[in-house]
Amino acid sequence: MAVKRTGVAMTTDEKETLLNAIRKAAGSNGSTRLTRQNFLKASGLKLADLFRHFPKWSDALAAAGISVDPYNQRIPPDDLMDDWGQITRSKGRIPTRNEYKLEGSFSPGVFDRNFGPWSKIPESFRAFALPKPEWSDVVALLPANTEPLSPTPGQTAQCPSARPSTIPRSPRLADRPTYGDPIDFRGLRHEPVNEDGVVFLFGMVARELGFLVEAVQAGFPDCEAKRQIAPGKWQRVRIEFEFESRNFREHGHPTEGCDIIVCWRHNWPECPADLEVVELASLIPTLPDTDE
Repeated sequence: MAVKRTGVAMTTDEKETLLNAIRKAAGSNGSTRLTRQNFLKASGLKLADLFRHFPKWSDALAAAGISVDPYNQRIPPDDLMDDWGQITRSKGRIPTRNEYKLEGSFSPGVFDRNFGPWSKIPESFRAFALPKPEWSDVVALLPANTEPLSPTPGQTAQCPSARPSTIPRSPRLADRPTYGDPIDFRGLRHEPVNEDGVVFLFGMVARELGFLVEAVQAGFPDCEAKRQIAPGKWQRVRIEFEFESRNFREHGHPTEGCDIIVCWRHNWPECPADLEVVELASLIPTLPDTDE
């Protein structure tokens, strides 16, 4: 029996054919975990064929009767790097965390546990790929300076434009504004130095990061938005803007009223696990300098 979903005819036969293809690929994969990228490559199917039936790869594996325990099964770091490299190659640039969440075979959280903040992945991939000439095209897409922008505990974050200096600090003049380091990103000449700058910058790149802003308000939380979680599927999220992530704690905000902190710099290592942090300082270098 055929059913209609978003204008696409789907049959139980098509779905069963897809599940049989997954079972066959899993069997020929041996003891190695079958990734979505490897399945599509082996089967010749397209991502749209999979999304037509299953919004998540884990759902497809479960429907095919393939046991996947992401908490107990260790995923080899090389498999993570391989999948991240494939997505980077297909886009011609470094993917954002949200883009990888939609298109990659693994959860971004697995990368966090293996490599640290999302901004460190290009650095880890470079170490993985340099001895492998087949990745030379992807290595060429990496920024020249891949040092992590997020601080480790006890360190102060520095952006790429920040450099140690022996020049003595000059007194601040009280009758004029203070600017951040030059950034020259689209219409923004300098890095943000306060929360207002973070709001402005987020507005410039929100769509590219997978967000649609519904409202911005003076009360907590600052912003209501919708975020794409799968093709054709969006969820409402509550966002609080901060210059630094630890300002959230200093301002006394309750964690239960917010889903995401959008900040310039993430410097709160003890941030609760149920609060996602979007650090613009680590994302801006992955985006084109112009929106044209």
